[in-house]
Amino acid sequence: MQNKHKLWLLGLGLIAVATAALAARPQFLRAPSASLGSPKVIIKWTEIGLGDTASVSYIASATAAARFQCVNRGNNCPAASNKEDVLVDLAVGGTFPIDKNGRISDTLTIPTPESTLVCPGNQRVGVVSVVFTKIQLTDVTHDITAATNPTSLSYNAPECP
Repeated sequence: MQNKHKLWLLGLGLIAVATAALAARPQFLRAPSASLGSPKVIIKWTEIGLGDTASVSYIASATAAARFQCVNRGNNCPAASNKEDVLVDLAVGGTFPIDKNGRISDTLTIPTPESTLVCPGNQRVGVVSVVFTKIQLTDVTHDITAATNPTSLSYNAPECP
């Protein structure tokens, strides 16, 4: 009789685990938001319905078109007008723990593309502009992708002649 009771409890436990797994319905609470962080993109989101999974992996991505120039220490234009244009797909990822309510609220930052421009003497590379498009966030663990709001952002600084 005691073995039947153990089997019944084991069966009940398996049903509870299966029900919890079916109850988990991952979804973004609303579209992830994208904002400009001079000149990088900061993506904030809340995802709910994650159940009892320990953590979720995400990838934030965008296409970036950037223009770089050489500037002097005072951020002024030098006599030479060295410039570089870059077009690149960017992606950053991270893994985040789920809270006790089965949700994650966090951020990822997509950086400005890198420049290969070489500036002479006392000059440094400065960002003239960056246009980020196709900004999105993917929950890699559950294969859910959402476009951000907005889906594109622009940064502009003064450009040397």
